[in-house]
Amino acid sequence: MELWADGILIAVAALLIDRYIGDVPNKYHPLRWMGNLLDAMDRRIHDRKSKMCVLYGFLGYVIILLIFGGAALTITAVLRRGLEGVMEFSIFGIEGDLGEVLWIIVSGLFLKVTFALFAFRRFCSPIQDDLREGRLDDAADKTQMMVNRRTRGMDEAHIASSCCETVSENLVDSVVSPLFYYGLLGLPGAIAFRCSNMMDAMWGHVNEKYYVLGHFPARLDDVLGFIPSRLAPFFEQLAAWLMRLKGRKSAVRAAVREHRKTPSPNSGWPMTAAAAALGISFEKEGVYVMGEGPLPSVDDISRCCRLIEVTSLLFAVIAVFSLSALLGVHVQVFAEDFILDLLGVF
Repeated sequence: MELWADGILIAVAALLIDRYIGDVPNKYHPLRWMGNLLDAMDRRIHDRKSKMCVLYGFLGYVIILLIFGGAALTITAVLRRGLEGVMEFSIFGIEGDLGEVLWIIVSGLFLKVTFALFAFRRFCSPIQDDLREGRLDDAADKTQMMVNRRTRGMDEAHIASSCCETVSENLVDSVVSPLFYYGLLGLPGAIAFRCSNMMDAMWGHVNEKYYVLGHFPARLDDVLGFIPSRLAPFFEQLAAWLMRLKGRKSAVRAAVREHRKTPSPNSGWPMTAAAAALGISFEKEGVYVMGEGPLPSVDDISRCCRLIEVTSLLFAVIAVFSLSALLGVHVQVFAEDFILDLLGVF
């Protein structure tokens, strides 16, 4: 097959794995291993106030990127080059071999590890069931695992708002950004973003322990999320048009107007666009209110998940497929060949 087609097929494979298989068990998940390694590094850093801590944050990022990115690319490179020419086939004029097929599937599996799209609905459905059956405390406890705020004592509307906020905010961090960097830089780009985002989640806290140590990963995550967060509202508005939502004309305008309401420089863009598209408002008490409609109902959680799913698929088809065919897959092959040459194999 042509290399440009392989780039598209890797993205398709990743989306299919996410939809029909989902994530591997937590104890086998590479992000869990990454978190364990970061915890081990964290325990060995004692001076938290010196400027050297910024360097430690940078070195921590380089280490996990080299370990996890290097391991993934070594595996895909060995499959592509080591099995080249094995079990060649020709179907409807399309030629390939076993190595190419396995390379596409395994690359798709590694790409899937960097994003999560259909997990939003799986997380939110049990909360909706609890809300419909009046189990507010159970719904609040499940929501607490998704948000950084106290949920016990919230009413139904604010629990629903918390779910919709989390789903729409994670459109950028969990889907658009890793796929965008896959499109630009192939699997190395997606892994580089996921390492940054993971480190920001673990070390990017504004407190005495992490303020200096987490400075580099937090700033890097902001920089890497800058373009994807500002692209997202355009695809949300397109998705709203296809879904014929109430706010299908106002998503981009609302994002431009209200994105500064969140403390994060990037998260406000997809959130305000989603609220406008759905014709509802989001409220984090004491922090922000965005949107002009009523607070979400239980059914709005499903509508929000659907909006984010359609948005993500549109972004994949329109932007990621073309970018990966033109750029990303070529960068990935170059990186794989560089690693094999470095190791002196094949």
